[in-house]
Amino acid sequence: MRRTPAVAGQFYPADRDELLEEIRKHIPDNAQKKSVIGIVTPHAGFMYSGGAAGAVYSRIEIPETVILIGPNHTGDGKSVAVMTEGVWSTPLGDLSIDTELAEAICSASPVVHADSTAHRHEHSLETQLPFLQYFRKEFKIVPICMMRERFINCRQVSLAILKGVQEVNRPVLLVASSDMTHYESHDSATLKDKKAIDRILERDAEGLYKTVEKNHISMCGVNPVVVMLLCANEMGAHNSRLVKYMTSGDVNGDLSHVVAYAGMIVD
Repeated sequence: MRRTPAVAGQFYPADRDELLEEIRKHIPDNAQKKSVIGIVTPHAGFMYSGGAAGAVYSRIEIPETVILIGPNHTGDGKSVAVMTEGVWSTPLGDLSIDTELAEAICSASPVVHADSTAHRHEHSLETQLPFLQYFRKEFKIVPICMMRERFINCRQVSLAILKGVQEVNRPVLLVASSDMTHYESHDSATLKDKKAIDRILERDAEGLYKTVEKNHISMCGVNPVVVMLLCANEMGAHNSRLVKYMTSGDVNGDLSHVVAYAGMIVD
């Protein structure tokens, strides 16, 4: 099964050389790389969120398997959907799914389903791949797409991932894809997002879930970030840091109606 790009030519250039040039614009000079457990990165058009994404990806080492966890914007497919086999194509080449790990995760919990339908038109994971491919040519992926879930189900997803990773016994990177506040003023977004970011800095998964709900923060990938934090804490994480926060207003100058982006590292 081949998953072809859904948003090439929209969120990022469809031409290989143009895409590489676009990514280069968002890569800071002299960033020092280190091995990490998880990251938070945005998934908007590269011209808007590429600065936050590039700031993160330029600072991390990419292992042989990357678990991608993103929100389901389309409403298609199962509520927690894992694509378990096949290839994802981007203008930079093809990436194979780590079928062994994907199937192990699905087998570990009835909350998690093998389902490719949810991934067909979803952009939240696809937009991560060019940045990953820029820094490493060959690696495998496990794509996980989530609709909004209760916290207890997020915990079940995290336990399934942990069990699957333990079963295959190899290094993984956890990528949680999320934009932050949507369609508010720059000042309002910054104020609200600080509350969520503070919880991520404390690696407080349940606190993040409750903070986003209580303060009506339109953080589309809160569940993926919650799952990543739950996993990271069990995998020995001790630190979390904000690498870059920005809004679309920083790019286009319109501070009245922005979407916000955070790039974060958990290690």
